[in-house]
Parts: sequence; structure tokens; C-alpha cells
Amino acid sequence: MNDTFVDQLVADAKAAVDEAVAIGVTDPARVAVGGHSYGAFMTANLLAHTRLFKAGIARSGAYNRTLTPFGFQNERRTYWEATSLYTAMSPFTYANAIKDPLLMIHGLADDNTGTFPIQSERMYAAIRGNGGTARLVMLPYEAHGYLGRESIETTLAEMVAWLDRWLKPGS
Repeated sequence: MNDTFVDQLVADAKAAVDEAVAIGVTDPARVAVGGHSYGAFMTANLLAHTRLFKAGIARSGAYNRTLTPFGFQNERRTYWEATSLYTAMSPFTYANAIKDPLLMIHGLADDNTGTFPIQSERMYAAIRGNGGTARLVMLPYEAHGYLGRESIETTLAEMVAWLDRWLKPGS
């Protein structure tokens, strides 16, 4: 199933953006992409493999699939059975290709085995180390889903500020 993941993801995103532009509800110069968990992983992949989006927001994602070596989502093969797939699906591998700004938010107490905080810390370092634009916000005491009022408010404020900064006209 995952052997053509990146190609499918890119084709689906392009089709969605093209349709939104065609029906007149989207300015192609002001489109962002975002997601939580697997959606964050897809967001980073879209920024790594396309220039469709002017900014991204990724919350509590897994960006280096070698750190989930015994499978993930619908992938049942291990890293050792499908090494090239794990590498190709990892947006971390393509951090140098991420040219559009990425906001990453992650709970410091994330207990999901695939999305430990080191995933965001290393992805952030890889993007910045390659000259890209990224911001990393770590939420204290938060697990994979954010529950604290202050954390939710911080998350929303960060997302709105990020989109205002990168997508508002004249930005």
C-alpha cells in the first residue's frame, strides 16, 4: 500500500488545490497545509515534495520512519524488510527540499510510540540546518493530544500567527 505513498499524496493534494482554485474558493498563492499526527507526517511530506503550499503546520508528527521500525499506519513490513520505503517515506530524508515555512507543535510528554518529541526536535534541526524556515513549539506536560487550556490556547495562537505571517496579503 505504501509503495506509492508519496506519489499518491502529491497527486491528491494537487487535485484538491487545483479544484479549489477552479471553483473560485482559493487563491493559489495563499494555500497552507496542516495536520496532526499522521496528518503532520503528510504535511511535512507535501512541503518536501511540492511547492503547492506557502506554509505548513504540523502537530505531533513522525518525520523519520526509521524511528518506527516495526511498522506504522497500514505498513506492516519492518524497516529491515522495506528499508528503501521507510527512507523514501520519511520527510526527514528530504528536509533540505523544504522551502516553505513549517510550524511544528509537539507535546513534551507525547506517549505515542511513533511520535516521541525527538521526532519534531530532529526535523526542526534538519530544516533549520539546511537553511529552511521552521518554528518548533514544545508544550510542557502534554501527551499526543493536547488537553490543557493553556496548551490549546497556545496552539491556536501559534497557528493563527503563523498563517497571518505567511499567508496574509502583503506578507
